[in-house]
Amino acid sequence: MSTPAVEAGPDGLLLVGHGSRCGEGAAEMLALAGLVCAALPNVAVDVGFLEMTDPPAGPVLDGLAAAGCERVVVLPLVLLGAGHAKSDVPALVLEGRRRHPDLHVHFGIPLGISRDLVGVLRGALASADASDLPLLLVARGTSDPDANGDAHKVARLLGEWVAAPFVHTAFTGVTAPKVSDGLQVFARLGYERMAVAFWFLCTGVLIERARAEIAAFSAATGVEVVDAGYLGPDPRVVPAIVERYEEAVRGIPAVNCDLCAYRAPWPGREDRQGQPIGVGHSHLAAEHRQPRP
Repeated sequence: MSTPAVEAGPDGLLLVGHGSRCGEGAAEMLALAGLVCAALPNVAVDVGFLEMTDPPAGPVLDGLAAAGCERVVVLPLVLLGAGHAKSDVPALVLEGRRRHPDLHVHFGIPLGISRDLVGVLRGALASADASDLPLLLVARGTSDPDANGDAHKVARLLGEWVAAPFVHTAFTGVTAPKVSDGLQVFARLGYERMAVAFWFLCTGVLIERARAEIAAFSAATGVEVVDAGYLGPDPRVVPAIVERYEEAVRGIPAVNCDLCAYRAPWPGREDRQGQPIGVGHSHLAAEHRQPRP
């Protein structure tokens, strides 16, 4: 696996992906980084990961500094602003600043929800002739209520755009409803044909697992499920990334903190309020720094 070419220059962009045990998912993330590189020809663009996939993001930041960058934006390549965007990537930024005191390291906010990104899935539903079907949006589950709420918002926006007669949201883990439970709702409502779309940037184990559950559901119930897919390394995703980069360069990133579990004491998660970044479940926490077997 190779990362996008890095050329020496004053400005750099480090795209931080979560990482995946799925080689295809990692390749798609690198392909997306390549599209961003082409869109920002005067910026040294590289990609690193939090876990499971090499190269780790920290050493990639060191490499951008060694290549002569004077300013680097560290941008989380995630859709939902949960712990990875609110804790892990900010910790990378702070650690990078400590290692490279002369390097200007800026934090970029996650991609979040935008019309363009929702529009990619709208186009996928149209291409699959599934715009008028009841829709299940599948997202990565988190322990952050704010991020999970954003997934429901995406489902609503997409459903209204395609005039879906019914819209529901399910998650691949951590929170409810799970994918299998979400699918059963459609069967109980008597739908014989439905659509599924994934609020994921790239493929991976979670999508593969969800698709296996969908296949089992169809075999057991006879309900036809049209899979509209996920965002993927699509050129239409690139403008959202470029916009987040430019916001960080201008010093105006705006992270929604009003409902964040690190700020608001949600029931059962009160211990997160005011928690330092890079601790707890964070993949930068000590328990996640052990060498891989």
